[in-house]
Amino acid sequence: MQRKHYLIHLEAKFCKSCGLCVGLCPKGVWAIAPDHKAMVVDSDACIGCEACRLHCPDYCIDIMEIKEAENE
Repeated sequence: MQRKHYLIHLEAKFCKSCGLCVGLCPKGVWAIAPDHKAMVVDSDACIGCEACRLHCPDYCIDIMEIKEAENE
């Protein structure tokens, strides 16, 4: 079974720099950018737990599984 991959979208204009996504991520996907907003630093590490999305008070994070094309 192949590992799943995820597309992470942050609507930065809504981010109020609380840092919850950084603190809650078990895989280090997030970091704080120089402008103090959240930023994705390692999307390949995402396991799709959605802790960041579920706890974001600004609803500015979206995570979608990338479906791989299956060989026939």
